Amino acid sequence: MSTTKKQPVRASLAAFLGTMIEWYDFYIYAFASAMIFGSLFFETESTFIATMASFATFAIGLLVRPIGAVFFGHIGDKIGRKKSLVITLFMMGISTIGIGFLPTYAQIGVGAPVLLIILRIIQGLSVGGEWGGAVLIAAEHAPAHRKTFFASFAQLGSPAGLILATIAFRLISEMDDEALYSYGWRLPFLASFGLLVVGYLVRRSVNESPEFVEAREKAALERSKKRKEEAPFKELFSKMPKVILLAIGANVLGIAGFYFVNTFMLSYTTAYLKMDRTLILNVLLVVSFVQFFSQPLSALVGEKFNSYKFLLFSSGVCIFSPYLMFTMVDTQNPVLMVIGISITVIFMAGYYSVIAGFLTTLFPVHLRYTAISVAYQFCGAIAGGLTPLIGTALAEMYAGSWIPLAIFYSFISLLTLSCVFFLNPSKRETY
Repeated sequence: MSTTKKQPVRASLAAFLGTMIEWYDFYIYAFASAMIFGSLFFETESTFIATMASFATFAIGLLVRPIGAVFFGHIGDKIGRKKSLVITLFMMGISTIGIGFLPTYAQIGVGAPVLLIILRIIQGLSVGGEWGGAVLIAAEHAPAHRKTFFASFAQLGSPAGLILATIAFRLISEMDDEALYSYGWRLPFLASFGLLVVGYLVRRSVNESPEFVEAREKAALERSKKRKEEAPFKELFSKMPKVILLAIGANVLGIAGFYFVNTFMLSYTTAYLKMDRTLILNVLLVVSFVQFFSQPLSALVGEKFNSYKFLLFSSGVCIFSPYLMFTMVDTQNPVLMVIGISITVIFMAGYYSVIAGFLTTLFPVHLRYTAISVAYQFCGAIAGGLTPLIGTALAEMYAGSWIPLAIFYSFISLLTLSCVFFLNPSKRETY
């Protein structure tokens, strides 16, 4: 097989490994926020206030992601997808390793949470630029009829990163509290160095996106004809405001659903159901494997039959699935918990695997990096950042009842379904 023919496979592998590393880094922060950071970086006797403060630093990383989306989207649409992706990979790796070396509140006082927030902001900026580029480097190298499937490899990095993060925290959860809170929590962050090296070596072997190269050449020709060129972000919102707003809403389930099932569920089960942290980590680890293997199958089904109809179906099922999930989680039986959470995750992750390729079809090449990054990251800043906070507030307000939490998840799913409905491909020319 020639080097050119190998590029689609190599590009999808690079997208997968890159997003796996980025999400591993992001998830270990999420786990640490739910389990550890509250007591290490915030001086308070209230577990609720400490958890909310810790989740607030988690939310900050999500809130700055739109800035990263605009900045790296501009680089990706003007200079190149590959250059943008290398920068984001290094930013995430260095900031994550930095967190592993941070002193705690007991050691340096208020400087500890300040430094934590700074590094968290760098993490958020890098993820803001990573996702869109990873999706495009895979999709734009793929054959025309396989773009949904190849783009799904960028989405597969999320459950893979979750598996690695869960294993890492499962291992350190075996430590006694003294070892865990003194140095054990640092180990998953420091392990990111090895992943960073591997990710860089694979990513540097991928050629620039052929669709981007072609679009850049056409743009150069247009500039030679003295056509005024707008910044991608400005052109996007001036020419396609309805599409970009609907695309933001269409990402809600894939983002908020993830943080609800993984980040918030970890906090909910340990703080409110008083489950052992090892038990829930074991359950979430099994569920993350279910997600990892079900996502590619969902992408194949969506590609073969109809991506639009698949997105409507999977988000529709997610409106009803949380009621079964919470019923089975309440039993605290590991097998039933795995079944209940897995049912919800299969449909949520199925939606997540297909939405990336679907979004790439909405926008022209010269706006695509900025457009899908903005859609994903603006949604992430709002839905992803607020989901653990809203979930924790509801759990505290309605202690002993999971019904408000299930209704919240149903609302997330219904909102997503509504936005996808109005992105009907047969009516796209009216936008």
